[in-house]
Amino acid sequence: MARELVYTGFMSLDGVVDSPGGKVEGHRSGGWVMETEFVPEAYSLKGEELADTTALLFGRRSYEAFAPFWRESEDHAAYKDLPKYVLSTGLGEDDLLDGWGPTTILRSVEDVAKLKETEGGAIFIHGSAELARNLADADLIDRYNLLVFPVLLGAGKSLFSHSDRDKQQLRLRESASYSNGVNKLVYEVVR
Repeated sequence: MARELVYTGFMSLDGVVDSPGGKVEGHRSGGWVMETEFVPEAYSLKGEELADTTALLFGRRSYEAFAPFWRESEDHAAYKDLPKYVLSTGLGEDDLLDGWGPTTILRSVEDVAKLKETEGGAIFIHGSAELARNLADADLIDRYNLLVFPVLLGAGKSLFSHSDRDKQQLRLRESASYSNGVNKLVYEVVR
């Protein structure tokens, strides 16, 4: 049985995933997650994911953004020893961060497909919008764990492809709405 590949992330109502944590990531309205009223239960999905994650997959830019922060983060200590994979054609072994557990560089979407066929549990993708679009176009993503925020950003990195492709049906697995306007949407890809 193939491993489940799960995209998890924060998204604006208009589908933008760009710079939820801050302006350093590039979007002029960066930090939009932190500007939404904090309601602890709205983030319970993130804690559940920690328990379900058996490996992490990143694109190069997201790896370079997350790795230094998460390596030192108590909230993400459970990720330290998990296998990590980075899909990049340009990243070299010398570019990998020391002290954050095993990390393997993958060079192609085909490498991700092969990874899914190995033994183990769910592989989670954080950030990495371009990677997620490419993997969705290759029909490799199995589930979307989304926290949708009540903000419209207009422009920015989108999680979903705008290319003309065959319809992809999703099945709602779980949903919840919170007092701060955030909605949890967990969708499985129907095959």
